Amino acid sequence: MVHPQETPARDLLAHVLVPVANDEDARVTARALEPYDPTHVTALHVVEKGEGVPDKTPVEQSEELAADSFAAVREVFPDADDHVAYDRNVAESIFDAADEVDASAIAYRAREGGRLARFLSGDLSLKLVTRADRPVIALPRADGGED
Repeated sequence: MVHPQETPARDLLAHVLVPVANDEDARVTARALEPYDPTHVTALHVVEKGEGVPDKTPVEQSEELAADSFAAVREVFPDADDHVAYDRNVAESIFDAADEVDASAIAYRAREGGRLARFLSGDLSLKLVTRADRPVIALPRADGGED
């Protein structure tokens, strides 16, 4: 096991990967991240697509949703990069994208949903914070709401 004092120092906010679900989520997440002044941001949209399983939405519609999401992030971070991943496993796609773009951290804002919805979806937040190989930043919710 590698201990934090044994790893090379790296600026936590040097390159932040920000998973976004839609334009409103992207806008709110970017605003929540803005006060922390990251050096570089890459927005990630995962198109849930699987082998032999019907897609939740047509790929063209999902790609349009991704473009709208990226535009919303750029309202706050004009120089943000974008990244689209196609996979059924959203958490693994986020981890793979973080590797691909060499992100220093993953920043996300917990989505709406009650306990049952989180249970049925596999609780993405839990997967992010327990399985990531880099820091994960849980951004505060502006409404302070609890699910």
